[in-house]
Order: sequence, then structure tokens, then C-alpha cells
Amino acid sequence: PKGEILVVAMIEDVKGLSNLDDILTRVPGIGVVLIGEGDLSQNLGHPREYDHPIVREAMAEIVAICKKHGVAAGQPHVGPGNIDRVMDEGYRFMLAKPTVTYPALQRGLERSGRI
Repeated sequence: PKGEILVVAMIEDVKGLSNLDDILTRVPGIGVVLIGEGDLSQNLGHPREYDHPIVREAMAEIVAICKKHGVAAGQPHVGPGNIDRVMDEGYRFMLAKPTVTYPALQRGLERSGRI
């Protein structure tokens, strides 16, 4: 509450989702609920199918429960291709995907006519 520690709970399966409302009601101090979308999609029977309606519905339910309790919902895989959607869906805590660039390699490929 005073900013010294940020408690992040991760929801990775249907059991966690079904208990989330109770968890946020009973456990004070949780600042973020991070969605473990890989494990959640696996548990829902649609591994890594993040756009599958069942997976999207479960993720939306997590966000709604977080909003109800005034807790930030977190999305761990944010990049240029989904940042607008993630923000529109109500996520307030986002982890950017790492970007690896090799400018010298890029320049060398350009100069050698390979790209």
C-alpha cells in the first residue's frame, strides 16, 4: 500500500480463474494479476491459441474481475502488434516483449546486397 512492494499474482489455469474473485476479496495488497496466457490456453484445451474465443473469454473475465476489485490486470506479452488491443481491453500492467536488433548486421547485409 505504501509502494515498497508490488505483489503480483499470476493466473494460469481455470482453477485460478474460478477462485480469482475470492482471492481478491480475501487477500489484501495484491497490486497486479498477471495472466499466464500460455498455461491458461493449454489448460483450456487450446494451447497457444491466444485468439481462440474460449481463451479470449477467460482472459476478459480475469480483466473484469480485476476491474471490480480495483486491481491492475497484467499482460505479459505486449508488442507493437497488440499494444492497442491490450490497452483497449483494459490491461493496466504490461510487459513489453524484448526486441533484439543487430544494426551492424543489418547494414552489412544491405551493403553486400543480401537484402
